[in-house]
Amino acid sequence: MTALALSGLTVRLGQREAVSGVSLDIAPGECVGLIGPNGAGKTTLMRAALGLLPCTGTSSLAGLAPRARARAAAWLPQTREVAWPVTVETLVALGRTPWLAGGRRLSSVDRAAIADAIERTGLAPLARRTATELSGGEQALALIARVLAQDTPLILADEPVAGLDPAHQIATMKLFASLAAEGRAALVSLHDLPLAARHCTRLVMLDRGRIAADGPPRDVLTRQRLAGVFGVTGLWTETPQGPAFQVTGEAAKEPA
Repeated sequence: MTALALSGLTVRLGQREAVSGVSLDIAPGECVGLIGPNGAGKTTLMRAALGLLPCTGTSSLAGLAPRARARAAAWLPQTREVAWPVTVETLVALGRTPWLAGGRRLSSVDRAAIADAIERTGLAPLARRTATELSGGEQALALIARVLAQDTPLILADEPVAGLDPAHQIATMKLFASLAAEGRAALVSLHDLPLAARHCTRLVMLDRGRIAADGPPRDVLTRQRLAGVFGVTGLWTETPQGPAFQVTGEAAKEPA
C-alpha cells in the first residue's frame, strides 16, 4: 500500500526541465523530508504530484477527482496568508470541507477532528481569536492545524517550519513524525538539514530536478553529497536524544 506513487514525473517550466523523471513511493508510516538547494525542484515536484502543474509521467494523486484528491492528501503550500478575518477555530474548520458533501453541517466527527488539530498545534488559547490579528508564526500554526483537521492519509507540506521560532519548529516536526508513527504519511520540504535529519524517517535529496539520494538520513547526508549538492560540510554526533546532524561550514563542490 502506498500513500503516494510517482513514476517518471517530469515538469517543464518554459524551456527548462524543472523536474526530470522522478520516481518515488511513499508508504504509510513514513515522514519523508524533501531536501535540496534553492531551485532544486522541491516545490515544483510537490505541486505536480498533486496535479497542480502540467507534467508527464504519472502520479497516484494527479488523476483523482478534486474531492477524492482532497480526501487522500492535504496540501500546505509555502506561501501562507490568511485572507479573511475569521476565528482560528473557523479557519481550522475549513480543513473539513472535503468531507462536507452536499452542504452537510459539521458533525461530531468533524468537530472532534477540529478540536484535535487545535490541541496538537497548541492553539487552544487562541481558538477564539481573529486569525488575521495573529502574528505570522501563529497564522502559520493555524494553517498547519487546518491541514491536520483535513485528516488525510497523506500530508504534503512545503517548508512548514519557515517563520516559526525554534521551539515551534521542533514541535511541528515532532507532530509530523507522530502522525507517521500513527500510520499516516508526510512529505515535508525542508531547508533545515538538522531538523530533517532528526525528525524524518527518510530523506529524498533533489539536485537540479533529479533525485540525488533517497534513504535513511544518515545514508543520505554524506560528506560527498553535502559538498556536491549543497556546498557545505556536516557532522554527525551521538547525543542522549540520539544521532544529531549539524552543518559545520562551506565546502568546495564535488560531484554528488
